[in-house]
Amino acid sequence: MTEEIRKLKEIIDNTDNIVFFGGAGVSTESGIPDFRSVDGLYHQQWDEPPETILSHTYYVRYPEKFFRFYRAKLLCPGAKPNAAHKKLAEWEAQGKLRAIVTQNIDGLHQAAGSKEVLELHGSTLRNYCEKCGKFYDADFIRESEGVPTCTCGGRIKPDVVLYEEGLDGNTLERSVRFIADADVLIIAGTSLAVYPAAGLIRYFHGSKLVVINKTPLRSDLGADLVITGAVGETLAQL
Repeated sequence: MTEEIRKLKEIIDNTDNIVFFGGAGVSTESGIPDFRSVDGLYHQQWDEPPETILSHTYYVRYPEKFFRFYRAKLLCPGAKPNAAHKKLAEWEAQGKLRAIVTQNIDGLHQAAGSKEVLELHGSTLRNYCEKCGKFYDADFIRESEGVPTCTCGGRIKPDVVLYEEGLDGNTLERSVRFIADADVLIIAGTSLAVYPAAGLIRYFHGSKLVVINKTPLRSDLGADLVITGAVGETLAQL
């Protein structure tokens, strides 16, 4: 066990009030691509940049192109929870972890057994008709062709927050409350480049701030412990 892992274990062992704030790097070990790494979506060749395709304007104007990209890159039906998801679910079951605040939309935290998961950017597992509100699962979207439509004729929209769209107010409020009340905040697998989600960490005033990331952040945020490495690989050692 390295000195960094020993310090992390000591922090975890001495609290029952952890909040985990995670980004795409939490799921890359499950085979889900992130956006900003060397192999991420932003470095792949498409007619338009991913942030353009995943915008509300593009969704409205070019729905067929949107869904072509969405099915190809955001739906990952074979993905399974990795060691990070499983460890967090274990901590919650032990009464140590209060909540997970995630920027991910893959539902892997819930698949691992976590209950208190605040999805800032929504989920690919939920899809709704824009006309009547009828629910559709991810398999329906994946197996449909072109623009998916409801039995009522309305267009079905994934329950994900696109660029230009606002975050859910209730999810934001609850995330702020959990972070503000936390004793330990673990920030993992995120570049902290997407706002307003990244801005939530400023509400943390607890005793220990931990950062686990493959690449260094622009600022260490005054963290008490910074571990450079994969999130699942790190947490699996605890």
